[in-house]
Amino acid sequence: MRDYFIRRLLLIPPTLLGVTIIVFAITRLVPGGPLERAIMESQQFNASSAGASQMAGEGMALSEAQLEKLKEYYGFDKPVLEAYVDWVTKVVQGDLGSSYRYSEPVWDVITSRFPVSLYYGLVTLVITYIVCIPLGVLKAIKHKTPVDNFTSIFIFIGYAIPGYVLGALLLLYFSVRLDWFPMGGFVSFRFDELSAWGKTKDLISHSILPLICYLVGSFAFVTLLLKNHLMDNLASDYIRTAIAKGVSFRRAVTRHAMRNSLIPIATTFGQNITLLVSGSFLIETVFDINGFGLLGLTAILDRDYPIVMGIVLIASLLLLVGNIISDFLVALVDPRIRFQ
Repeated sequence: MRDYFIRRLLLIPPTLLGVTIIVFAITRLVPGGPLERAIMESQQFNASSAGASQMAGEGMALSEAQLEKLKEYYGFDKPVLEAYVDWVTKVVQGDLGSSYRYSEPVWDVITSRFPVSLYYGLVTLVITYIVCIPLGVLKAIKHKTPVDNFTSIFIFIGYAIPGYVLGALLLLYFSVRLDWFPMGGFVSFRFDELSAWGKTKDLISHSILPLICYLVGSFAFVTLLLKNHLMDNLASDYIRTAIAKGVSFRRAVTRHAMRNSLIPIATTFGQNITLLVSGSFLIETVFDINGFGLLGLTAILDRDYPIVMGIVLIASLLLLVGNIISDFLVALVDPRIRFQ
């Protein structure tokens, strides 16, 4: 097993190279990049200052020397392969480049948003598994009872409604109409002036509505996944044999069926690590949360390619590490698994 995981770890660098090469090439080939945006903004500025007639006579707002300087600034003065090698060399040295929009190092911009997404990701992950695993067991044991039917109504409603749509409805009712919760943001503007208890209440009040939106989708998925697999295991021959030999039903569920039912949960657990930082840019947009997801969306719209490449690199690395963690958890839960 040790050799297997070592091989998996050694596959991470070439996989990252493949992913980043594709994304880097796309950023150089798609139209409307930072160079075109700079030219368009310069033309608009000259048009507003000198008039449309003068602009029509000039044709081009920038000279060839200025255009070459812009290409050098944005890194478009080199071929794609050479520019990618330069980027990888800087990444190995811990330099992700500088943001076009913020004029700051990419790593500083990302780390400033990281705590926000990490907070929502960790809280969502913990609450999801603490609540959904017992709920899935209860629904499997109480299948087709009023308890199962009642909880299924809310689960399917939550599964059917997208998180960002629910967020807009919650804001409209609880924030605008009832004024129970803030309109958005991670904390209040006067957060630093509050006491410790005041900061806690302020953070909780800002977190309730976004957390509801984060949880609705994962609640349904994890609960139904565990319920369906647990029901399949409870109907298996080995469970009936164990009960026939005198094992109590509770022990058969907790010691035998439950362990096998946790295998699909363990398979998907590692992939959720990516959600710890990526979040949902739609939910973050609705609640005006400056997290990782909103940063990625803004970077794509603004053609801030250094930010895009930094987010792709971090998200891909977390996904690859998460897959390895999933394999380890599956081997831990299922003794039949032996990686050779």
